[in-house]
Amino acid sequence: MLEGKVAVVTGASRGIGREVALTLAGYGAKVIVNYCGSREKAEEVVASIKENGGEAKVYQGDVSDFDTAKEMMASVKKEFGSIDILVNNAGITKDNLAMKMSEEEFDQVINVNLKGTFNCMKHVARIMLRQKSGHIINMSSVSGVIGNAGQMNYCASKAGVIGMTKSLARELGSRGITVNAVAPGYIDTEMTEVLPEDVKKGIIDTIPLKKVGTTKDIAETVAFLASDKASYITGQTISVDGGMGM
Repeated sequence: MLEGKVAVVTGASRGIGREVALTLAGYGAKVIVNYCGSREKAEEVVASIKENGGEAKVYQGDVSDFDTAKEMMASVKKEFGSIDILVNNAGITKDNLAMKMSEEEFDQVINVNLKGTFNCMKHVARIMLRQKSGHIINMSSVSGVIGNAGQMNYCASKAGVIGMTKSLARELGSRGITVNAVAPGYIDTEMTEVLPEDVKKGIIDTIPLKKVGTTKDIAETVAFLASDKASYITGQTISVDGGMGM
């Protein structure tokens, strides 16, 4: 499905990003596994891809830094010849009630989740425009669709991602480039594993399908949007949340 395609996945050392990288590689893509601090885990992802006959490479870089994102895209283009898929997955949380949230907590989340997505999209857009092809998939969240108490910074960043997705889709559509977002709901990851059981149950009770989603659910959706099977889909936010955001 993605044979010969070159994919950059940001924040791909663990969780959803890791599964996305493994899944895209499984469909034949050459995957650049971007990470900021977890080199060992990023190398484990690359090793797993290679063990299964795929091609992958690690790339360290903080996407919230404008020049770092620019250098990453230029480096990948120079080495692999193209960038066909960009998955903006890198993200952080700094949860707190609005009255207690510090300026630093707000800024850090916006800088990584929102500005980081902008940085990568801006610098890959020039490459894809020359190719007259490409697929950009941005990771939003159900929190960016319906809001969530204690996550004003995170919700703002993920709602912003949806807005940027629609805007860039309009800008690049005439050149054969699609831009879409995926909005995961409650997904079984390291981040959610630490939640108390009563909290988990309370969340599951709000989900029509009455179950937690998996990273594979998200990764398969990303793979579909990154393929030619989704060539007539752009500017959309695909909710993968068990109905949580209805």
